Amino acid sequence: MKYILALDQGTTSSRAIVFDERGTPVASAQREFRQVYPQPGWVEHDPREILATQREVARAALAQSGVALADLLAIGITNQRETTLVWDRQSGEPVANAIVWQDRRTAQECRVLKEAGAEGLVRERTGLVIDPYFSATKIAWLLDQVPGARARAERGELAFGTVDTWLVWHLTGNRTHVTDVSNAARTMLYNVHAHDWDEELLRLFRVPRALLPDVHPSAHAFGMTPKSLFGEPLIIGGVAGDQQAAMFGQACHAPGMAKNTYGTGCFMLLHTGGDMVQSAHGLVSTPCAHLRDKEFALEGSVFVGGAVVQWLRDELGFFQSSAEIEALANSVLDSGGVCIVPAFTGLGAPHWDPEARGAIFGLTRGTSRAHIARAALESIAFQSAEVLEAMQKDSGMSLKELRVDGGATANDLLMQFQADLLGVPVVRPRVLETTALGAAYLAGLTVDLWKSRDEIAAQWQADKRFEPRMEAGRRDEMMARWREAVQRSLRWPAGS
Repeated sequence: MKYILALDQGTTSSRAIVFDERGTPVASAQREFRQVYPQPGWVEHDPREILATQREVARAALAQSGVALADLLAIGITNQRETTLVWDRQSGEPVANAIVWQDRRTAQECRVLKEAGAEGLVRERTGLVIDPYFSATKIAWLLDQVPGARARAERGELAFGTVDTWLVWHLTGNRTHVTDVSNAARTMLYNVHAHDWDEELLRLFRVPRALLPDVHPSAHAFGMTPKSLFGEPLIIGGVAGDQQAAMFGQACHAPGMAKNTYGTGCFMLLHTGGDMVQSAHGLVSTPCAHLRDKEFALEGSVFVGGAVVQWLRDELGFFQSSAEIEALANSVLDSGGVCIVPAFTGLGAPHWDPEARGAIFGLTRGTSRAHIARAALESIAFQSAEVLEAMQKDSGMSLKELRVDGGATANDLLMQFQADLLGVPVVRPRVLETTALGAAYLAGLTVDLWKSRDEIAAQWQADKRFEPRMEAGRRDEMMARWREAVQRSLRWPAGS
C-alpha cells in the first residue's frame, strides 16, 4: 500500500491527513490557531503560527499512521485562499500578520476602483468582482502601511504569497517561490485566459511583479522537502486552493456537477466546462484545479457558514462543543420565526456588500436559545440556496444533485433543511474531508499513484442522500422571508 500526506491549512485550524491509495484516510491530526481581530472588520493570522501548527500536525499524522516513509510518495497542499502574506526573501520573516480573506479593511479602496470603472477590466481578465475578499488590495495595503515595504518590494527584497506559497517556501527549505493556478486566480492579478500575471492589473492595484510567485498547474512537482523535516525527502506534488481541491476530491469533473463545502464559510462551485461564464447574478468565475486543459467553475462564496456556530459557542456561550448545536436545534420544531443574517464580515455572493452587518430578526419574549440555534443553522442553508439560484440563472444548468463536504455536513438537520430549500438531493460522501482528499489526489497524479481522473472518480462513494421533502409553497415562503431579512441587514451605517 502506498500513501499521500495531505496538508489542509484552513482558516481556523491546520490539519494533516494520511490517505492510502484507495483514497481512505488512515491517520489525521488537527490544531486550531489564534484569530486576531485588531479592530471591527479586520481579521489577521500570525504566519509563524500557521507554519508551526502545519508542521506539528504533519509530524503527528505521520507518527499516528505508522506508515513507512518509503511508502509515502508525496505531499499535497490545500489552503485557505486569498489570505495575503508578505515576507522578507532573505530571512523568511513576515513583514506583518497575514490579512485573512474575511478582512474588510480595503472596502473603501475597492469602492474607489469600482467608481473609477475598473470592474469590467477585472471581471473580464480574472472572472472576479472587485472586493476586499481577494488579495490585490490587501497586498497594496501592506506595501503602503508597513514602513519601507513598497520600496523593498520594488527592489525584489520581499515576496508575496497566499498560504500555499508561504508553506512551500518554508517546507522546501530552499526558498521555492511558487503557487498554482487556482490560488493565483484569487488575487485579482492573474489573467485566467493568458495564464499569467496581468501587467495592466498589476499597475491598477500598484503591485510590483517582483513580489509575485511563479505559477504552475495544480498537479506539479512544486519542490522537495529536506530530509530533516520528516525523515526522508518528499515531493510536494499537488497544490490547490481549498474549494478547487474539494471540487476535485468530490470528483466533480464534468459540466453541470456541483459541490458545496461547509467550513468557516460556505463555498459552492458549479463546473461550467472549458468556457468562463460571466455572471450576471453576483457570482465569480474561477479556474478549476488545473491539470492541462482550461476548466472553469461558477463560484458563490458565503463568508460566514460554520463560523456562525463558532460564534454561538465562543462569544455567546450557547454550548461547549459545536457538535451540540444539532441536539439543541432539534429540541424545537422550527426557529419560532427567528431569522439570523450572519453578515459579521459583510455579505459575499450574490450581494457583495462589505457594509452589511449581522442581524437577528423575529425575536419575541418566547424566543429560546434553541430557536436561535436553529435559526443559525438555517442561515447557512439559506445563504447557499441563494447562491445555487444565481448559479442556475447564470449557467442555464439544472442541478441534479449537490455533493457536500466539510465539517458541518455531519449535521443531518442542516443537510435535510438544505435539500428542502434547494429542491434537489444533497449527497454526503463517505470521506467528508474532500478538501484534503483533493490535494492528495493531485499529488498522487504527479507521482503516478493514480493514472487519471476517471480512476479517481471511481473511488468516490456516497454515505447518505438527503431527498427534498418540503412543499414548494413553503420553500418559497421561507426564502421570501430570508430575502427580506437580508435587505434589512445591507449597508449598515458606519459607526452605528
